[in-house]
Amino acid sequence: MGIIIGAVVGSVAIVVVMGLMCVHPWKKQNKIVETLCLLWPNTWLSFLHEERMTTVYGSLVAFRYKDLQKATKNFSVKMGGGGFGSVFKGTLPDSTVIAMKKLESINQGEKQFRAEVSTLGTIQHVNLVRLHGFCSDGKRKLLVYDYMQNGSLDSHLFHEKESKVLDWKTRYQIALGTARGLAYLHEKCSDCIIHCDIKPANILLDVDFCPKVADFGLAKLLGREFSRVLTTMRGTMGYLAPEWILGLAITAKADVYSYGMMLFELISGRRNTDRSEERMVKFFPIWASSVVIEGGDVLSLLDHRLEKHVDVEEVWRICKVACWCIQDDENDRPSMGQVVQILEGILDVNPSPIPRLLQALVAD
Repeated sequence: MGIIIGAVVGSVAIVVVMGLMCVHPWKKQNKIVETLCLLWPNTWLSFLHEERMTTVYGSLVAFRYKDLQKATKNFSVKMGGGGFGSVFKGTLPDSTVIAMKKLESINQGEKQFRAEVSTLGTIQHVNLVRLHGFCSDGKRKLLVYDYMQNGSLDSHLFHEKESKVLDWKTRYQIALGTARGLAYLHEKCSDCIIHCDIKPANILLDVDFCPKVADFGLAKLLGREFSRVLTTMRGTMGYLAPEWILGLAITAKADVYSYGMMLFELISGRRNTDRSEERMVKFFPIWASSVVIEGGDVLSLLDHRLEKHVDVEEVWRICKVACWCIQDDENDRPSMGQVVQILEGILDVNPSPIPRLLQALVAD
């Protein structure tokens, strides 16, 4: 009787597993197999589980190195790179296209790996890049993200020959979407998450040009019981808030400053320190601030490729927001939640004073 019952149960289990695998995509298959392994350990199911491509941990997938190697055709399609590693394009067995970051710096790469997994593994938002999973195989650390068809904002603003020119409507939606993503990080998560490296290269664009804040390798978590945190300087020169440079403890307002600097580049289509034209000899944020506070011609600040096909009210609004975001004193800067409300037209704001510290640096 025991043999008969065991045979029946085993047969039913095989039929159930095979049936579930036929109707569910491979991501859900992993959860099914993992659950059955817990119910019937030390069986053929355990062997099947070990031979599968991935294991699911919460919302993240732990990939095996050799499977990511296969998905990226041995890392043959390189999309870009940075200080901590390179990014490759790949395709998973279910035809999902991915972007895979292969971290190369042993020490800094390990820190970046842990920061991204711990940060993106617990949050999801339409304006944050989604982390599919990771691979940790000894010193080999890899991160797997959604593939962004339109690359980075950086490529569209500063590499004219490689990408299409972004129209004003798209630029405004990128500014608004990025602000929403940062507001979520700062105000909606259990801990305040300070990105610490907001710049055009870290804003990715999907097929519809919806912006996704990416690259959380330098992110810093700030418990709600704390108002600020003292940490080593991180980020990119040109986007760093004064408190970083002065060695002071930071708050989420450090991201607000970087966001403001990025807005100026979104408006002008050039790097803030670009000197390729006579009018750009002066530091662009200072020049733009003076135009705004004096009520000058804001259309003169625009990317010449737009040919002034813009909403003038939105141009004024975004210019004023950018100027407030780069104020010397963090208390004078708006929160990202307030930035969202201003860009949505819910709040109004007056022109800001010209940041004295920036003005002094430029004068020197």
